[in-house]
Amino acid sequence: MIQAKDIHTVAIAGTGVMGASMAQIFAKCGYEVILYGRHQASMEKGKKLIDLNQETQVTAGELTRADSEALKARIRFSEPGDMTAFGQADYVVECVTEDLSLKQAFWKDCSAAARPDAILTTNTSGLSITEIGKAVADPSRFAGMHWFNPPHIIPLIEVIRGEETAEETADAVYELSELIGKKPVHVRKDAPGFIANRIQLAILREALHIKENGIGDFEDVDRCMKYGLGFRYACLGPFEVIDFGGLDTFHHVASYLWEDLANDTKPYGVFDQLYQDGCYGVKSGKGFYDYSGGKGDQATKKRDEMYLKLFRAKVTD
Repeated sequence: MIQAKDIHTVAIAGTGVMGASMAQIFAKCGYEVILYGRHQASMEKGKKLIDLNQETQVTAGELTRADSEALKARIRFSEPGDMTAFGQADYVVECVTEDLSLKQAFWKDCSAAARPDAILTTNTSGLSITEIGKAVADPSRFAGMHWFNPPHIIPLIEVIRGEETAEETADAVYELSELIGKKPVHVRKDAPGFIANRIQLAILREALHIKENGIGDFEDVDRCMKYGLGFRYACLGPFEVIDFGGLDTFHHVASYLWEDLANDTKPYGVFDQLYQDGCYGVKSGKGFYDYSGGKGDQATKKRDEMYLKLFRAKVTD
């Protein structure tokens, strides 16, 4: 099986926001990149996303014009639906629609077309690596590589082992993540949601419980996270926070508070109602907050500006 240091060509399946951003990251680090899409329209969309993002980075002074052009020259697009592109790659990342049957159908064909020594990875947010891997020829070379949106800014990558994933495969994915400037973690058991989404959804469940029980409103919860907990967690993890605060103090609080925390097993209340009403957040113009009339674009721009400031502060830690 190929090692991280021997990877030179990366094939990425999916030309949306995630795939286009990944392509730029790999190309910026000197890798040759092949972007695969099933339809010409999706390929054109991917090209536009890359051009737009590169123009933004040049304007912001993140890249010189010459470096940007060299980066784009290392990215090429396959013919729509042409699986032979995967036979040219040392490493494959898949970020197609988050649907188990669709991912399995893709991997049945892709793993047959890929080189037998190539490393194969899926960018799923929480689907079972083991289940997806059942469609892969030789699942020992298959692992999860979960990126976070926006992938060109967020440093974290989760490296997830399925039941058949070889240790050397997971180690190679982890090492490659470091080589492209990311901050990887090993997810050593194929649990639903892996690590980050289990924590994120646990926070969401309690945040909704606070809203539904009149303890605080959306704005109150968000401000507590941004200016209190999030401020801490940008520097320390939850175990480190407790070490500094004292296990005795937190054990005392846990002894009376845990029994009062949310333990709902299904989405409910305002969260479920907004979903049923088609209010999906920025993408639809309304979620917990209003993003209509261009406010979504403004919010996204502000989010990325804040992320970049934090990234610049964190990248050297």
